[in-house]
Amino acid sequence: MDLQDAMRLSASGMRAQGTRLRVIAENVANSSSMAQAPGGEPYRRKLVSFGTVMDRELGLEKVRVASIFTDKDSFGRKFMPGHPAADEDGYVLTPNVNPLMEMADMREAQRTYEANLRAIQTVRMMLTRTMELLK
Repeated sequence: MDLQDAMRLSASGMRAQGTRLRVIAENVANSSSMAQAPGGEPYRRKLVSFGTVMDRELGLEKVRVASIFTDKDSFGRKFMPGHPAADEDGYVLTPNVNPLMEMADMREAQRTYEANLRAIQTVRMMLTRTMELLK
């Protein structure tokens, strides 16, 4: 594998983690979004699944987002008898988003993104130094 291939692999990792960060941000933004009508469902947490794809032109296996899917965990319940979506007992379904878990996932995705960025920066530095040596 040459240095340009290393940059391409890191870039594919950055794209995948960037998508993951966007999905996590959406989860956090909707962590208190409840249904507006009785019997309706609140926001359902989304998750990202990664996979690999073979780039035949380059002969590299790159990371990619395989799918974005909803978490099937159950909703929470909160007693809010005055809410429009409250059931006959006064309970409202709440999203299955745990902001603390989302922050942990966000931190992991951020660190992975930064690691790929550092790899690209290192490769660029190596290429620059090689060019300087060849002058």
